[in-house]
Amino acid sequence: MKGKKAVFFCSASSEIDSKYNQAARECVRAACLAGYGIVSGGSFRGTMGAVADAAAECGAPNIGVLPEFMKGFEYEGLTELHWTRTMSERKDKMREDVDIAVALPGGIGTMDEFFETLVLAKLGKFDGRVAVLNLDGFYEPLRELLRHFVQCGMLTEEDYGRVVFADTPQELAKIFE
Repeated sequence: MKGKKAVFFCSASSEIDSKYNQAARECVRAACLAGYGIVSGGSFRGTMGAVADAAAECGAPNIGVLPEFMKGFEYEGLTELHWTRTMSERKDKMREDVDIAVALPGGIGTMDEFFETLVLAKLGKFDGRVAVLNLDGFYEPLRELLRHFVQCGMLTEEDYGRVVFADTPQELAKIFE
């Protein structure tokens, strides 16, 4: 698919507060309204399902990427579905030709995707923007950790500045403009 694309890294858990899924829907709608196709983990579960639902409701390209061992978890309304052999291949495929990578509130999988994307941006291998939805301070510990890395010389200010922290879906929507 040609055109602008945004990848959303997020939770597949159904055990989370519904406010995270509602915020995800708002972020995806903002991206769709700005003309972005949506890339996600491709599952119907948790926030991944909310992301795919919102993309489908908007009529946007709705691209999912799943490793083969997750057959049976794919979201049925995807416009494109890509299968990979491994989780590493999945992350590479999710970032392919993407303009913006957004970490929504999520767990260790989301952190894995976020950190790998930030490392690739630092190394000049990902030229898209990196954003984090810090809804209700969810990612304050991450922001503090990154600031700690800067204070200890483990991360440069420039690389810290690669991450846009947005506290609300409305604030995050500005990155798509």
